[in-house]
Amino acid sequence: MRILTTVVGSYPVPDWLPARPTAPALADAAAVVLKAQELAGIDLVTDGEVGRFDPDHPESNGMIEFFVRPLAGVRSPIGREDVRAFRADPEMAFRKRPAGVVEGDLGEGTLDLPAACRRARALTRSPLKFTVTGPHMLAKTLLDRRHDSRPKLAAALAGILAGQVAELDADVVQIDEANLPGHPEEADWALEAVNRVLDAVRTVPAVHLCFGNYGGQTIQRGSWEKLLDFLSGLRGDHVLLELTRRDPGELEVLAGVDPRIRFGIGVVDVKTTLVESPEEIARRIEKAARVLGASRIAYVNPDCGFWMLPRSVADAKMRALVRGRDLFEGR
Repeated sequence: MRILTTVVGSYPVPDWLPARPTAPALADAAAVVLKAQELAGIDLVTDGEVGRFDPDHPESNGMIEFFVRPLAGVRSPIGREDVRAFRADPEMAFRKRPAGVVEGDLGEGTLDLPAACRRARALTRSPLKFTVTGPHMLAKTLLDRRHDSRPKLAAALAGILAGQVAELDADVVQIDEANLPGHPEEADWALEAVNRVLDAVRTVPAVHLCFGNYGGQTIQRGSWEKLLDFLSGLRGDHVLLELTRRDPGELEVLAGVDPRIRFGIGVVDVKTTLVESPEEIARRIEKAARVLGASRIAYVNPDCGFWMLPRSVADAKMRALVRGRDLFEGR
């Protein structure tokens, strides 16, 4: 089996898009992003999440707001008292305001992930991945005035996401959870919610986990060792992990994950503009293959999304990723 290349999801918004983010312009931007990946040789492409473009949230490009603002039962205008209540929770101190306030029974409202996926599918003939922010992450960024616990809020969100994910026409559907690695004590209820979404995927289900890339910075502390049970309990095909800035010894830890779970190995650092050489990429893959076994590596990929990087740097890193994989495989 070949090791395939992919990206985690986001891509730098083209400079011309903020000036006039109309529907045709968003489609043009997605076409550009997909073509850039195809030219770099990426095996499994994404739409770069440009349809989630949100100038009011430059740190995360709307990866939260895109999902929660359309929901029934969520209020988007945020008052001063809402901000005070949200800031009382130290776990989300990196956010200045909640993404929304849950005040009623949650429903899908106007959220339409299948339509977004169809738009991307129409723009490429390459294998396509569609990314979805997970229920744990979404639950942590909302101010909840309806449910009496975060697990219940996450369960409600998971039900909504599962209903939409079941209709996605993508080769791989990836659930993104960037808060959990810093809060392994929440892994049990997070696993239940994430698995509910994964179970609805009709094609290949995947999960991405990282220690944060908010404004290009790491924001979570922790270790993969504390998430071994979570990783082993996922009902998915593979999990993409941040690894370039992690302790090399964590690869030994990951070898203990249930062998039915394959890995997407982070071999490109998205928190620096320095472009890795193909030789460096190949060495990182070789190190992971020695510990985990090449057969367990489904993909090699960046640690996280490219959103915070200049386009020229993101493109160069993708080319290096493909050439490094080829060098590792002797092609």
